[in-house]
Amino acid sequence: MSTLPLRVAVVCSSNQNRSMEAHNILNKRGFIVRSFGTGTHVKLPGPAPDKPNVYDFKTTYDQMYNDLVRKDKDLYTQNGILHMLDRNKRIKPRPERFQNCRDIFDLILTCEERVYDQVVEDLTSREQETCQPVHVINVDIQDNLEEATLGAFLICELCQCIQHTDDIDNDIDELLQEFEEKSGRAFLHTVCFY
Repeated sequence: MSTLPLRVAVVCSSNQNRSMEAHNILNKRGFIVRSFGTGTHVKLPGPAPDKPNVYDFKTTYDQMYNDLVRKDKDLYTQNGILHMLDRNKRIKPRPERFQNCRDIFDLILTCEERVYDQVVEDLTSREQETCQPVHVINVDIQDNLEEATLGAFLICELCQCIQHTDDIDNDIDELLQEFEEKSGRAFLHTVCFY
């Protein structure tokens, strides 16, 4: 069993809902965790499906919150976006892009296959420096508040099990198979190197 806490990254598209809910729960459980998005912009639901609110990754959660209050406080309160942004700004100031981070992680969890592909592509395009392995695992989570919460608990349980393995590199495949059977979800997994 590892005595050092896992260094975990959780990644979704906009670093708003799924990755931040998992960030919140993992942080409370004592993991060293950071969260990211892979998109070119941060997108939040707007007044219609074809009219999202689009922000730059440099925009703080507080600025997004104030912008949405100004646009339509009732709508964004009712759909849970203001509550989500309020949680986010208590965790960190702004969303972050995975592609701009050079920190080293033991485990990177993505929340949809497209994001998994972007993370793996980014990691494999970097020049290898230390040859330290990082396990990249995709856990498909629908992008809504309820599924983000359920997915975050599943991610947390997975991280706790990985934390308690004697040898992550040898035990991960069997562990993921158990989680697939238990959760009814398929997990993608690969190893990249720093």
